[in-house]
Amino acid sequence: MYFTLIFKTIFMYFFIIFVYRLMGKKEVGQLSIVDLIVSILIAELIALSIQEDNKSILISVIPILVLVGVQIFISYITLKNDKIRNIIDGKPTIIIKNGKLNFTEMSKLRYSLDDLLTQLRLQGVKSIDKVKYAILENNGNLSVFNDNFDYPLPLILDGVIDYSVLKEIKKDYNWLLDLLKRKNIELDDVFYAFYTNNKTFIITKSELF
Repeated sequence: MYFTLIFKTIFMYFFIIFVYRLMGKKEVGQLSIVDLIVSILIAELIALSIQEDNKSILISVIPILVLVGVQIFISYITLKNDKIRNIIDGKPTIIIKNGKLNFTEMSKLRYSLDDLLTQLRLQGVKSIDKVKYAILENNGNLSVFNDNFDYPLPLILDGVIDYSVLKEIKKDYNWLLDLLKRKNIELDDVFYAFYTNNKTFIITKSELF
């Protein structure tokens, strides 16, 4: 009995290391909703396997492998399709802009003023009016940019234009296409383009390889 328990514990330890290597390198604070759900289910399956010493270890191993397969598939799909990614993971949301709160977005996200003030204090920010931008990330963390920085607004991600950013910087689709044309860059070849300090910076896919 004890030998089986020790064997299952050691096996699961190395098996989970292997599983999380398959899922990709992410810190706990960077887990998406899907990653978090998969992690909780894996923990439950492991606990069940160790407790049920009279049952085969495959009862937990097979469901865990299925969960990892689903997670990898969803990660691949969300990487290729920004609409699906936004549905599953959500989008970063501007909570503070130029010292002013966006109460509409806070209400949609059920993000209270107490939550905001707590995260600002944790980052050493004493006053909201000193914040240039505060972005609520997909994982619930708050990214804060003070008056000394301009937040880099993502214009294009993997060839997909973010029209809300175009509206934010008071530009339009034709302006962006003209910019790409002047730089002799195709939209599909853009890996990442962002706008900051009244300038646009572009990273192409061909530059990555």
